[in-house]
Amino acid sequence: MRATATCAACATSLLLTPSARAQPPQSAGAADPLAPLINAYRANPGACNGQPAPPAALLNVHPALAQLRIGAGTFLEPALEAAGYPVDSAQAVYVTGPDNARAAMDVLQQKYCAALLNPRFSAVGSQRDGATWTVVLARPAAPLPSATYPDWRDAGRLILAQVNAARAGARMCGDQAYPAVAPLRWNDALGNAALAHSRDMATRRYFSHRAKDGSQVAQRATRAGYGWRRIGENIAFGQRTPEEAVAGWLDSPGHCANIMNGGFTEMGAAYGVTPERRTGIIYWTQAFGAPR
Repeated sequence: MRATATCAACATSLLLTPSARAQPPQSAGAADPLAPLINAYRANPGACNGQPAPPAALLNVHPALAQLRIGAGTFLEPALEAAGYPVDSAQAVYVTGPDNARAAMDVLQQKYCAALLNPRFSAVGSQRDGATWTVVLARPAAPLPSATYPDWRDAGRLILAQVNAARAGARMCGDQAYPAVAPLRWNDALGNAALAHSRDMATRRYFSHRAKDGSQVAQRATRAGYGWRRIGENIAFGQRTPEEAVAGWLDSPGHCANIMNGGFTEMGAAYGVTPERRTGIIYWTQAFGAPR
């Protein structure tokens, strides 16, 4: 997006709030032309758009942000990912015309004080290319869940513990009352069936009980070697912890009913993460069964 104006210095802004997934290293950049001025402004802003403005935390200076080249049609998320900075949110602003950093900062402060003071951002980088001064403000993404859970079985057993805690007491699932029921046992075959479906959904980027090959949980459990007389499944995506996944299921009457179903005696659960590290979306699967 390019703004037109009759002033000697023209400013424009690109704003993106993506969902990407890893914490990069942070380092100082003494040669950065605008970062020290931006941090001085955040420490003592005085006013923004004619209104009093409170101080904001100082920004870390990150070289990846200073090296980013932004041209027409640039999308910040993939550009930052390619530069080694997976990002949660970012904004780029630039001014054209000023012949020194102080003059560029004066224009940025006038046009984009809200962006410069935004408490969501924690890092900054800037650069000069001829008469154009570019500032990138960013917040790095959280670590990928795959780094948090080195083994899918650990996550699955955390889900089992949460489920058994829920089954230990009476519960309402929507309008239906369910009594306390016996705890479930972990089953490796159901865990493998859950893992296969989670990874398939994550890799192929779909969300359904019916897999791309047409299979349902019954076929997947059988393929995994589980002989069943009763079978069921819960799926979810986007939750970042096993606890969040179970809480979401318990808030949904149909999923909650599966959890509280006394006819199920065994369970397996797993997660899969999308291969694109900048997105890092998690797909959860919980397979319930009662053996023959």
